[in-house]
Amino acid sequence: MNELKPILLIEDDSVDAMTVKRAIRDLHLTNQIIHLTNGEEAVKYLAHISEKPFVILLDLNMPRMTGLEFLKTIKANEILKTIPIIVLTTSKERQDVMESFDLGAVGYMTKPVDYTKFTEVINTIIIYWNLSEAPKSVITANDKI
Repeated sequence: MNELKPILLIEDDSVDAMTVKRAIRDLHLTNQIIHLTNGEEAVKYLAHISEKPFVILLDLNMPRMTGLEFLKTIKANEILKTIPIIVLTTSKERQDVMESFDLGAVGYMTKPVDYTKFTEVINTIIIYWNLSEAPKSVITANDKI
């Protein structure tokens, strides 16, 4: 079970980040939320951790390094590529959906405007990944990121 492993939220919009955090709190989840505002920060963060997050919630439209660029970078890394990444974005563009999956995203969710529906999306993501079997989550000292 992944309930105590952190959730990495990569989101540049402070209101959307607050909404995700509120939904997780309202669902009574105890996971630590690591919030970073762009893909570049997230790559640097992931290079210096000892335990992988059990899931990454990723926005696509961000400054410095977009969500798609982040996906491409992480999925090319042998150590980090097994972290499940779910795109959580406002984009409904078919091109974004297809490219996200082509680059290794395991899910693509459009952010609902209604808070109740938003909470349902977050709950579904968390339930699925808590029930899913996951690969080794600890990065050892021998692993080169």
